[in-house]
Amino acid sequence: MNYPILQFFKCGHLPANLQKVSQPFAELAIILARAPRNAETSAGLRHLVEAKDCAVRAALAR
Repeated sequence: MNYPILQFFKCGHLPANLQKVSQPFAELAIILARAPRNAETSAGLRHLVEAKDCAVRAALAR
């Protein structure tokens, strides 16, 4: 389960309201990282971090 991209799912540095948005993505990333290591797993993690970033930005939007 050693994927460098997992570092981008850490959310402890975020304010509490953004942690609530980000944490479910982190949990799913851990589950996905346990899947067989292949191109689809890597793509899934990459798309998941993109989705997490969008969700956090959506929570920040005014």
